[in-house]
Amino acid sequence: MNQTLEARARRFGDNVNTDYIISSSRKRDTLDESVLVSWLFEAVDPAFAASVKPGDVIVAGRNFGCGSAMEIAVTVLLAAGIRAVVAASFSRTFFRNAVNNGLLPIECDTSKIDEGDRLRMEIADTALTVRNVGKRRTLRGVPIGGPARAILDAGGLVQYVRKHGGLP
Repeated sequence: MNQTLEARARRFGDNVNTDYIISSSRKRDTLDESVLVSWLFEAVDPAFAASVKPGDVIVAGRNFGCGSAMEIAVTVLLAAGIRAVVAASFSRTFFRNAVNNGLLPIECDTSKIDEGDRLRMEIADTALTVRNVGKRRTLRGVPIGGPARAILDAGGLVQYVRKHGGLP
């Protein structure tokens, strides 16, 4: 399925680990992502949680989501209304958790994207582009295909299994 997303970029650097996304200390009291969203990225940007808007997209450098394989890092992003992360590269576990939960992981060169840039992401079967609207730049992303694409198109792994009765 072809998909287009338009969003405001929220910029982070390299090696953003899952504990930066949501601190382990916050999960001692609750695992409710609608509560945890108040502390999203508090270790790297204490004002982020109050400023994030539904439809924003995270833009980061290399190795986004490294560290522990906490699925809740993805679900808290989704609870904040973030539908995609654009990064130069992802940790393998974060990428898989993103796909399984319906968070779109877009891999491309992010070095020319700044905080607040307006992005238009076009996802097609064989191509993926990220257009930086204000800077009039088009970046080529790594297309997502096969079972990962089918799971994302269904909205996540649970929705895929409900719809198809099994795994791809």
